[in-house]
Amino acid sequence: MWNRKKLAQLVPLFTCLLALSGCANAAREPAPPEIPENASSHETASEVGTMPSGQTPSADPSADSPESAPTETPSSEITDTPVTVHGALHVANGQLADQNDLPVQLCGMSTHGIAWYPQYVNYDAFQTLRDDWNTSCVRLAMYTAESGGYCTDGNREELKALVQDGVECATRLGMYVIIDWHILSDQDPNVYRQDALDFFEEMSRLYADYDNVLYEICNEPNGSATWDSVKSYAEEVIPVIRQNDGDAVILVGSPTWSQDIDKAAADPLPFDNILYTLHFYAGTHRDDLRNRLETCVQSGLPVFVSEFGMCDASGNGANDFDSAAKWLELLDRYHISYLCWNLADKEESSSVLLPGNGKVSGWTEEDLSEAGSWIRERFRSRPKAE
Repeated sequence: MWNRKKLAQLVPLFTCLLALSGCANAAREPAPPEIPENASSHETASEVGTMPSGQTPSADPSADSPESAPTETPSSEITDTPVTVHGALHVANGQLADQNDLPVQLCGMSTHGIAWYPQYVNYDAFQTLRDDWNTSCVRLAMYTAESGGYCTDGNREELKALVQDGVECATRLGMYVIIDWHILSDQDPNVYRQDALDFFEEMSRLYADYDNVLYEICNEPNGSATWDSVKSYAEEVIPVIRQNDGDAVILVGSPTWSQDIDKAAADPLPFDNILYTLHFYAGTHRDDLRNRLETCVQSGLPVFVSEFGMCDASGNGANDFDSAAKWLELLDRYHISYLCWNLADKEESSSVLLPGNGKVSGWTEEDLSEAGSWIRERFRSRPKAE
């Protein structure tokens, strides 16, 4: 007999066929916000305890107009998609596991802020990531506090529509998708706690019957945030999600831009199906943070790398591919999932597309930055993303 989640997987197929504008999203693209003068300022990088990623944009991106948006293409006849193979996920014995209780490792890309780069939230882009890049997961990064952020001056309905478009496109393609509450300049997730409670109540109600949706409730706590404050926030948000989706997989960040996973290991949350996120940038974070990760994993902490880059912690600067290779080898050894920052053509070394590239799907080698070429080849060298 069909359970609710299996039956509900068919709903997006008919929904998008009846409303073709849903996944392409071009008509819904919000206008790029005015970027504040201090949007690109970051702390000086050091070995551990540095801000991962230059995540705020330095210039307004040029979103494609509806006329130039890619035409949505039919899904290729692939039956063994990541979701059809692995189904609903859960956490068991310190690892992410699939419907058959086998360890599963998700790999893929994170968008940049969807308020600034909405053009990459489309069916064809995700299909390129699945079929050409050999990835299984997409992360939808929705900033909370920056210009255009959900909790500041962003258009909440348009941002939620972008998230919903992204979820539906990933679902049609049989990919996993992470809804990311991307705190950064707000530092402590409690600053906009009520907004988070309302947002995740709505999202978890919408996607309670979806096997492929994961929730990331606080991207990178930093500054004044402590593990006690993050934990108290999580203890309020998680029950709201679980009220709608009792077995949802939920990702929780830690202080110091999601590097202090040792604090979580010492005082974990009292819930099942929780993964603790670690973020690293290979040009800055090396043996000290790798050793911390290995120690925590060996102690049984379930870890998910929901963001990493090959460059330094500013999101810019030189790439360190030797360090990045060591990181990915470590993650593969422990079967830890990882998503690369970022799917955009921003003029910074962490973006996988060349600055001003303009193409929103179907990228070839000529469209890729140095980082993009390297990570695409790493993804493609892995076993088929199932």
